[in-house]
Amino acid sequence: MRVSKAVCGWMAWLIIAGAACAQEWKPARNVDIVVASGAGGSSDRSARVVQKLLQANPVFPSVSVTNRPGGGGTVAFAFMSQHVGDPHFISTFSATMVTNYLLGVSKLHYSDFTPLSILLREYVLVAVRAESPIATGTDLLERLRKDPASVSFAFSSSPGNHNHVIIGMILKAAAADMKKARVIVQKSGGEAATAMLGGHIDVFVGAPANVTPHIQSGKARALGISAPQRQSGALAGYPTLKEQGMDAVFFSWRGFIGPKGLTAPQVAFWDQAFAKAIQGEEWKQDLAKNAWAEDFMSSAETRKHLDSEHELLSGMLADLGVIPEKR
Repeated sequence: MRVSKAVCGWMAWLIIAGAACAQEWKPARNVDIVVASGAGGSSDRSARVVQKLLQANPVFPSVSVTNRPGGGGTVAFAFMSQHVGDPHFISTFSATMVTNYLLGVSKLHYSDFTPLSILLREYVLVAVRAESPIATGTDLLERLRKDPASVSFAFSSSPGNHNHVIIGMILKAAAADMKKARVIVQKSGGEAATAMLGGHIDVFVGAPANVTPHIQSGKARALGISAPQRQSGALAGYPTLKEQGMDAVFFSWRGFIGPKGLTAPQVAFWDQAFAKAIQGEEWKQDLAKNAWAEDFMSSAETRKHLDSEHELLSGMLADLGVIPEKR
């Protein structure tokens, strides 16, 4: 049977239009951003910044934030694992997801989810209250050399995470027995900062934004930051741990995952949504306010980063004696 050119053209248009529709996806209802820690911490702040930026995009009916703290993120990730294939749920995540698996804290691997993005990096700040007799990073090393149990550290929110790694690096620089160290895990960076300011623990280790306002007001003092060199902006004036004799250069990254089983069109939507969200001046202002550095990665790039981070952290935690060998 012969078919006219007009009919052929019409059929081709239908095929193309159908393919285009199949390739497109957008939220049909509220998107819930699940925060893998308590309110007030760095993950919570990054989620609420992203909530604000996504809500400015008319394609979203609405965007909410739900805190599901506990188990260093395992509670939130267990919740996410119950929503396979649903792109209306996304969750904050960081290196804790990798270290939880390496430490055996969680059986959930990053391959059990859909990596969506990494948006920023954040160096770790070590700080004490203003009245502390520990005035510098060098003072801290000396105290640890004499008696590792004489100093208490607080961090959030899971053993073996990036904050804990920095504590291990500090103890290693002091040649101190890590088993004798007093390390207290808090539910959020905000709680860790409060414990330090209240004199309940000696040293805070965590996100700079949790204590920078207190440093600026004179209530706390920065001992050092885990950057390779001194920083500008909100971190200007903070000495590095490296310049004080500690081989402690490390940073946390923060981004978002979706449940396992998201389709290519759904992943493509989130790639575009995150890329658009960080283009505005408001995002740059939030970076400066929270002492963050932009480090945007798409879904594919995030997956590659997770593979390399798994290799890096497994070796680092083994070297620090936190895990017996690479897993």
